[in-house]
Amino acid sequence: MAAKAFTELLKDAPKNWGRWGADDEIGALNFLTNAEVLRGIRAVQQGKVFTLGVPVARPGGDPIYPGRGQPTRTMAMDKGHYLNGRAHPFPGGMEYSDDVIFMYLQGTTQYDALGHVWYDDKIYNGYDAKTTIGGLQKCSIEKIADHGVVGRGILLDVARYKGVPHLQANEGISLDDLLKTSEFQKSPIEKHDIVLVHTGWLTRFYEEGSDAFFPNKSMSEPGLAYSPELIKWFHEMEIPSLGSDTVASEQTMHPESGAFIPLHAALLRNLGVIFNEIDWLKDLAEDCAKDGQYSFLFVGSPLKVVGGAGSPVNPVVIK
Repeated sequence: MAAKAFTELLKDAPKNWGRWGADDEIGALNFLTNAEVLRGIRAVQQGKVFTLGVPVARPGGDPIYPGRGQPTRTMAMDKGHYLNGRAHPFPGGMEYSDDVIFMYLQGTTQYDALGHVWYDDKIYNGYDAKTTIGGLQKCSIEKIADHGVVGRGILLDVARYKGVPHLQANEGISLDDLLKTSEFQKSPIEKHDIVLVHTGWLTRFYEEGSDAFFPNKSMSEPGLAYSPELIKWFHEMEIPSLGSDTVASEQTMHPESGAFIPLHAALLRNLGVIFNEIDWLKDLAEDCAKDGQYSFLFVGSPLKVVGGAGSPVNPVVIK
């Protein structure tokens, strides 16, 4: 069957367009006020620090959307330049190394800009999709980077709740799964929480290889499953940001409608929810299971790429 168009699928779905004015470009990040930053700070109990970024430009490859090429890092200056006479020490004897990298801005742990996806020729807040031509003139990653993503975070370890090391390919996580995971952990989800979902999927890339991570060379990942109830919950809970240990942070193909990444349409494009993807959550999940603390201060600071559709980030969690 043909996929149902988003115009039809989301015709009754809520939007935050205009909620913070006609010029808004950061969407649900507006919920992360000074008071929310302080609420996040109050979640710190132990001083434990976890960084969620994955290694970049590994010799064996990185977990990246199949349509994007792998990062390429090259030395522009190293000891060899001095040994072959192409470079000379600075006065006093100082030598140095330097390197350059070519990569997709969303080719590692990253944030999506709100102008990253669209349908019906409109990006978030109703801006014309033509504003993306040659670089995002509206809703670029620079706006998110200027604000920062800082507040109370919560880990929802769905894999542990379901008693598996990882979910299966294209397995959907329902709203009921999220709520039951929260209950299982004894960690209530609060309004304005930055939500991180642990599926265990990213671990497969490093332990089993890219063929396990991308079955049949496709992006068939587990993740949050689209439903009107889930969208309503995100809207009512005023969730500012969604992160996960997958490339898309959602069940990539919605079985009922045949639509590809419908949450990017319903949450990012319509509600302005910030998507944070390819987070390394295994170590955090294991620690949370040991001490029972699933809430923390979350700090996300993407690069200020002018006109960028996304940006690398190494999020920091402090428990």
